[in-house]
Amino acid sequence: MLKYGEANPLAVFGLREMDHCPPHFTPVLFELRSNPKVISDWIWANLSGRFWYGDWYSKTDQELVQIQKCAAFEIAGEASMFALILDQINQNNFLDI
Repeated sequence: MLKYGEANPLAVFGLREMDHCPPHFTPVLFELRSNPKVISDWIWANLSGRFWYGDWYSKTDQELVQIQKCAAFEIAGEASMFALILDQINQNNFLDI
């Protein structure tokens, strides 16, 4: 991690953030309440493995399409760490008018 003075080889070669979600990644689904950049910046700064961040489409029991945000990680421990901290970084910081 760069914040500890170490360059991540995956980040140097542009291989850290994936364009698609591979089937072996561990997904964490959530409703986005903050700016999407806050979530991705936290992942880049605090985790070191490969990840995918984007929209996840699923079908409900009533045949309706549901859209959620998803962060999926190659390392299952990083998915656990992200899920544990998610409530603190995914907060609504916008003013209600």
